[in-house]
Amino acid sequence: MTWTISLLNGDCRVNRAVGAGVGVFPVDAAAGLARFCGMQKCLLSACAFPRFKALTAAFAVLATVSLCAEVKLPTIFSDHMVLQQGISVPVWGWADEGELVVVQYRDQVVQTRARNGKWQVKLASMKANAQPATLLVNGSNRIELKNVVVGEVWIASGQSNMQWALRQTVNWQAAAAASANPNLRLFYVPRVKAPQPVADIQGQYNNAKPAWTVASPETTPDFSAVAYFFGRDLQKARGVPVGIIHTSWGGSPAEVWMSERVLAGNPSYKKDILDNYQVAMKNFEAAKARFPELLAKAKQSGAKTLLAPREPWRPTELYNSMIHPLLPFAIKGAIWYQGESNAGRAWQYRTLFADMIQNWRQDWGQGSFTFLTVQLAPFTAILPEPTDSTWAELREAQILASKNVGNAGTVVITDVGDEKDIHPQQKEPVGARLALVARKLTYGEDIVASGPTFKSVSFSGGKATVTFGDAGQGLEARGGDLKGFTIAGADGKFAWANAKIVGKDKVEVSSSAVGKPTAVRFGWANYPVVNLWNKDGLPAHPFRTDDFPLSTKPKPVVAAKAEAKK
Repeated sequence: MTWTISLLNGDCRVNRAVGAGVGVFPVDAAAGLARFCGMQKCLLSACAFPRFKALTAAFAVLATVSLCAEVKLPTIFSDHMVLQQGISVPVWGWADEGELVVVQYRDQVVQTRARNGKWQVKLASMKANAQPATLLVNGSNRIELKNVVVGEVWIASGQSNMQWALRQTVNWQAAAAASANPNLRLFYVPRVKAPQPVADIQGQYNNAKPAWTVASPETTPDFSAVAYFFGRDLQKARGVPVGIIHTSWGGSPAEVWMSERVLAGNPSYKKDILDNYQVAMKNFEAAKARFPELLAKAKQSGAKTLLAPREPWRPTELYNSMIHPLLPFAIKGAIWYQGESNAGRAWQYRTLFADMIQNWRQDWGQGSFTFLTVQLAPFTAILPEPTDSTWAELREAQILASKNVGNAGTVVITDVGDEKDIHPQQKEPVGARLALVARKLTYGEDIVASGPTFKSVSFSGGKATVTFGDAGQGLEARGGDLKGFTIAGADGKFAWANAKIVGKDKVEVSSSAVGKPTAVRFGWANYPVVNLWNKDGLPAHPFRTDDFPLSTKPKPVVAAKAEAKK
């Protein structure tokens, strides 16, 4: 038996002489040469050639004719990953121009050729399947991703309270010890900034290339606590594999999670965010240049420390490096815990947050996927009298944005705050409530997933009657009389109010200090002290019934100039 390899009319031909005849296997040269370099065993086996050792010398010759460039996958694809059920699943990567790439998973085989160095295929919609299988990618080389399952995939993003690790929470040892679950998979996107969108995830996680891991006592302690508890409860409730992609950064404002296209395309954002960044950056550079001199003077005067100037956040920089590389990985939805860094601009957040959600949805190209938000936890000193609150305004902005974009929800955590710590350590209730909303909103389960929400108000006889939605089995006051209600007349001066439950879904509010009330607020404070719940175990949403001016609403230019002259 003899073997020959020849190039004929642009084709690579492998010839096997069998008796008087010759068996010929034609392969497109552009892809064939490279594939033979790196995949002799696979291709020969597939073509029913029993041996390939005799071709070794020939392959060495071919290597001088065609350079072998490996087919590559993005970092988000790895062993132990979860593929989203119920929709087509994009698989993409990079390869030489014209390279034939074949992707196989279970009974599906799809192929394409690289164009401009990139390729993408889509696996057809699949049902959830916890039985591990291997995802194969064949090109000039062979990639095998093992232990791949099908289920539900969620993004978990935001700032420090989403970043907060399981090991930093109360009773974390017990939670971690019980975290082994082959059907819960975790991926941690490293914190890296980028001035322009990058194609793949950058950096390392725990001194290694980031990769999917199976939940266990070894992998969960450093993972986001909120994301872990959400995934744990969702997986238990749905009974299918769940994958959580965690991508967050402490202190980050919403605009760094948005694209240049969206920010630059809005005149208000361009002026107030992009242009203001340029000014802030110039001020930072000037302050940084002066800092050594100021530090030396401070030391001479006996000062112990002097804080160095902090570089301002660059708009888009986390979208570029921590969201863009994930696109268009198939997902079911996203959970979001952020807003502290935007509280001073709560009025702007009404539209900014809504536009960020739509930004992600448009760029993912998977429709209006579910987006769930955690309202800000109580923080800062409890105040004796009602007053303006930027954090209350931010909570309201979160609700309004969610209503405006649709298929979105918010969860309340007024019971897990800390006056002196912006990072409350009780994260389990946060993840649990997110999972409840996901089960109801996304998966259509018939459950109570929200605490009482404001529905309507009426005023009569010096009293206000507030009607609530989401009352579930009824309203209840935990730990004594109702707290956290304030009431005001037309002058907008709020006073603490007496409140009592007068029906399954109603609360009566009044105050001797307000004879003709026109407005009611509940939980309107940085640190709200409240105790209205439904009997299903969920706290009421803070709200206001009025439209009095808010502290973060920009003042008209004329009014602002007049005030500046005072």
